[in-house]
Amino acid sequence: MHKLYYQPEGYWFGDCMPFYKDDVFYLYHQRDGRNPGPLPVCEPFGWDLATTKDFVHFEDKGEAIPTGGNEEQDQFIFAGSVYQADDHYCAMYTGFNRDYPALGKPSQVLMQAVSDDLLHWKKIDEELVLPQPGYDPDDWRDPFIFWDDEAQEYIMILGARKLEGEQVKTGCTVYFTSKDLKEWKFKGDLWAPNLYSMHEMPDMFKMGDYWYQLITEYSHKSKTIYRMSKNVNGPWTAPIDDAFDGRAYYAARSFSDGEKRYLFGWVATKEEEDDLNNWQWGGALVVHEVYQRADGSLGVKIPDGVNNAFESPEKLHPDSINLSSRDGCHKITLSNHTGDLFKFETTVKFSAGTREFGLQLFENETTGDSYQYNLSVGENRLTFDKTPNQPWNRFFDKGLERPIQLEANKEYHIQLIVDDTIATLYIDGVALNVRMYNKGGTALSVYVVEGDLQIAAESNLSKELKNQ
Repeated sequence: MHKLYYQPEGYWFGDCMPFYKDDVFYLYHQRDGRNPGPLPVCEPFGWDLATTKDFVHFEDKGEAIPTGGNEEQDQFIFAGSVYQADDHYCAMYTGFNRDYPALGKPSQVLMQAVSDDLLHWKKIDEELVLPQPGYDPDDWRDPFIFWDDEAQEYIMILGARKLEGEQVKTGCTVYFTSKDLKEWKFKGDLWAPNLYSMHEMPDMFKMGDYWYQLITEYSHKSKTIYRMSKNVNGPWTAPIDDAFDGRAYYAARSFSDGEKRYLFGWVATKEEEDDLNNWQWGGALVVHEVYQRADGSLGVKIPDGVNNAFESPEKLHPDSINLSSRDGCHKITLSNHTGDLFKFETTVKFSAGTREFGLQLFENETTGDSYQYNLSVGENRLTFDKTPNQPWNRFFDKGLERPIQLEANKEYHIQLIVDDTIATLYIDGVALNVRMYNKGGTALSVYVVEGDLQIAAESNLSKELKNQ
């Protein structure tokens, strides 16, 4: 069981609807009990609530918005957003009934609840936001509401897909506007790129000169991506790296505490907890801090609360280490026994012409069997896999890769967090979350292939959490 990353006892963490008030993050989310299996065959779920100040210590507040009955529109409470309206709070959510399509009814409709304290919610029966003509009534979900200061109005965006015959890639983000949070005017498509089958968990925010639009898609690379524009209405352009993480990190929404912005996504499990199997819906919460680079693109890093959660680190070596290989691999073991909870930090620099370098974790020192984060310099690519990959194939790694610009003689600060079956690597604003179920050993190593790698003095390893 995870000691750091949040997963409710007996449940798997689903889509998160974050809100911030008075130094507390309110994390509304779905809990899948996987009875008899994960979504869509699970028992209906509503919204539950956990609160936190540091993304390490969580208080379980239990059920926030309960489901309706099997005959009601909100048989399931799918994703939405929480926002403040004058002296109270509103939640716009997706009421989903998986039985309605067979009855000729829309399965997904936007619904509302209100609260005075963010803890106790009452559903209201005001006019619901139905799927608009020309859009799929069974893909109309995940509303997100924000204030546009320039236009002095609220904007609500949501994920939808157009009905265009048998075409599949008709996913889009549509939007409504409102002056009073009561009457919503449909404005049509905000972004309809003909790239994905559906836009899930849309999100928008402004940082500096740019507006950022986030969606999660499941028909291309199945992950959370973003676009940027200097106008709230677009046009929307993609940076070279248009994502925050890999396939294992899904359905991420962001929120700010007024100073920093954070991304709340879940790391998926694999079927039957087997490295070779496909991803499942739901898992454990992992939070990234989001920051803006000079060119306007976004990077992520460890939130301070998570970074500072570990006890004083063990220094693994007093002096810098130089690894060099002309025509093969040179590797050094930094720790023989990391345990299943640790944070590892180091700073590295590679020479011109180096082919690859990386980390091996949970290595069996007798056989060399391990998991591996590999940085391919010529390809500017970060990947995760098992090594040796023999007999082929030992690990389902589809989607576990990230683009990263790698430059010779530049220092790269690497941070790795492992919590039970989850590993999270951060390097130069790029993150890659993974799952590991079949660990063959306990060692941690660093290596270089056909080149030179300098490991700065005093790489460190922390194995215990504070106040645990």
